[in-house]
Amino acid sequence: MSKGENQKLKLLYLMKIFLEKTDEEHMLSMSEIISSLNAYGVSAERKSIYNDIEQLNYYGMDIISEKRNGVFGYYAASRLFEIPELKLLVDSVQSAKFITAKKSNELIKKLESFVSKYDAVKLQRQVYMSGRIKTMNESVYYNVDYIHQAIAENVKIKFQYFSWNEKKEMELRKNGDKYFVSPIGLCCVEENYYLIAYEEESGIIKHFRVDKMLNIDITDSKREKQFSEKKFDVAGYLSKMTGMFDGEEVVVIMECENYLANVIIDKFGKDIMIRRIDDHHFETSVKAAVSRQFIYWVLSLGDGVKITSPKKVVQFVKDEIARLSEKYE
Repeated sequence: MSKGENQKLKLLYLMKIFLEKTDEEHMLSMSEIISSLNAYGVSAERKSIYNDIEQLNYYGMDIISEKRNGVFGYYAASRLFEIPELKLLVDSVQSAKFITAKKSNELIKKLESFVSKYDAVKLQRQVYMSGRIKTMNESVYYNVDYIHQAIAENVKIKFQYFSWNEKKEMELRKNGDKYFVSPIGLCCVEENYYLIAYEEESGIIKHFRVDKMLNIDITDSKREKQFSEKKFDVAGYLSKMTGMFDGEEVVVIMECENYLANVIIDKFGKDIMIRRIDDHHFETSVKAAVSRQFIYWVLSLGDGVKITSPKKVVQFVKDEIARLSEKYE
């Protein structure tokens, strides 16, 4: 691009300079602004820059002029995101298991562009999380987009699904045949991203780890009507699950010690029934998808909780305890 063409981009380069090189702790003098513009092949005079700053402020930027140590300087005082907000986003991206390490770094670099080069260093300090296991499927980032597109267009999708074998190799389920499902929604559970979908072939709702999905095809077939987002309560469905393991949905009654009230409410919400038994215990009834994982969750609370009904769930607990006891004899 010739010098004359650069001159036409003067206002944009000036905005870039303020956003990258200034913040409340770092100002640029007028001579430094002119020098920075010259580095982009743009010549400028003080008077024209005063007018440009006025135009940028009118546009919506908040460029402040202050005198510090006897020198006037200028800086961008406000931005789209505040540092605490970006730190939260950076930590979320870095800790997400379903995003590859490479994609995490790319996203964090983009987030750094919302602050000055000085504040970008503060964000870099936030990204070190030791022992964080990340997915190895680079396509997960685009899988999410395909799924959202299919839901928006109200159509089914096809895809291959894999798991890891004992040789640390990808092993395709169903001998590589594609699953054909009506996507219902996406959710993040226990640091993994899942697709909730209805499979007509089996006639049940299934859960698929998005990072284990391959070669997604968006089809022309319409989704099953009863599983459109407006008709299916995804949040209500997830509230009954333990992890992403499904099971028969039943009303489970439990006796709990009072100190577990916080744990029970965190798990099932405030709308559950809680009835006082005595000064130290309460009874609660919750709707749950009863699976081994649900039973393990209850057992993880120790002797402070006991399932009392229904009988088949109580028997399930006894059988599971006996099975594990025999396993470890």
